[in-house]
Amino acid sequence: MGQYVMKGGTPLYGSVNISGAKNAALAILAAAVMADEDVTITNLPDVNDVRVMLGAIDEIGAKVERPDRHSAIINGSTINVLTVDYEYIKKIRASYYMLGALLGKYKKAEVALPGGCAIGARPMDLHTKGFRALGATVDEGYGLISAKADRLVGTHIYLDKVSVGATINIMMAAVLAEGKTSIENAAKEPHVVDVANFLNSMGADIKGAGTDLIRINGVDHLHGTEYSVIPDQIEAGTFMYAAAATHGEITVKNVIPKHLEATTAKLLEAGCRIAEGDDMVTVSARDIVLQPTQVTTLPYPGFPTDMQPQMTVVLGLADGVSTVTESIFDNRFKYVAELARMGASIRVESNIAIITGVDHYTGARVDAPDLRAGAALVIAGLAADGMTTVDDIRFIERGYEDFTEKLRGVGANIEKVDDERALKKFMFQVS
Repeated sequence: MGQYVMKGGTPLYGSVNISGAKNAALAILAAAVMADEDVTITNLPDVNDVRVMLGAIDEIGAKVERPDRHSAIINGSTINVLTVDYEYIKKIRASYYMLGALLGKYKKAEVALPGGCAIGARPMDLHTKGFRALGATVDEGYGLISAKADRLVGTHIYLDKVSVGATINIMMAAVLAEGKTSIENAAKEPHVVDVANFLNSMGADIKGAGTDLIRINGVDHLHGTEYSVIPDQIEAGTFMYAAAATHGEITVKNVIPKHLEATTAKLLEAGCRIAEGDDMVTVSARDIVLQPTQVTTLPYPGFPTDMQPQMTVVLGLADGVSTVTESIFDNRFKYVAELARMGASIRVESNIAIITGVDHYTGARVDAPDLRAGAALVIAGLAADGMTTVDDIRFIERGYEDFTEKLRGVGANIEKVDDERALKKFMFQVS
């Protein structure tokens, strides 16, 4: 069955070590197959999405070793299949990064159309536009995207819309193209920079990652490397917002504070106190009244769409009316109906949530509609009076390592249960 059950109403206190960034790890794992030598990747988060991606890499014939749960050694010299099976793609959208990696290396690739969380349309047209500009023929049909080229040649590519996935996919293909490629209106997210740094450590020549213009000089081949994935800014933000919603105090460790600036800015506007160190951030909401504010999701360095549900949960407890505008995805307020079952007062008009703060949430049984919304509902449950049960936790486990263990480490009364008996046992113990 797989549920999280929790008794809320207790402020969370303590510190939590943040895992490697899921979104960076998935792209880096795909890029690792582009070398014919050992590539060692460390600080991998031990989450379902990473395990699925490693399964997809193994399935195409690459060697995959797991020295421990947070590292992998990949060698792409034994790849014998250039088609990524639908079984992997339907589980995680990021499997599409194999398209850019294999096209760059072998000038041929075939990948099923992606799945993942149902948070709105995320078309592949920008990806395919970039591949075609590099000289590939791209066909879509029967649920597959196939790309092939006699040779890839560098060119200037303008992205009509800022897209992290397209930026990374095109960048991977372009590093083994002939000549120079420039990607204009590129995404600036930290994991774009991380992937570029990783490719450069394999011998690629990429400049400008983290700006809106990425320049790539094609190279003949990539070599082995050792690389550590950056910390996960969304996991860090989730624990920071848990501190705010429960009126507690949490220190997130092993983070890059620069990556968290938009997240911390909104916490400050909500009345929280923030302290930063070199690799840590402390959020305190003790003895404060949460204040309303306005939030609009934007590409990095703007407020991340992956923090939007968590922010809504916090603002649902603020003293006044707030608005949250979702400008990235068109279907990301599905969780609002679940939050309303817990007593939230939220009205959604088009892409704007109008939030009237309430005094408290009340425990309820709710469904996680996607990864980040699921985490947000857990935060709401920890802030709520009484018992909350969150179903469909498979979404949450796609992207959070040891979620319940880390929450218990900061004082949460939460348990993962697999059947009705375990659920009743927990309720009896905490009642």
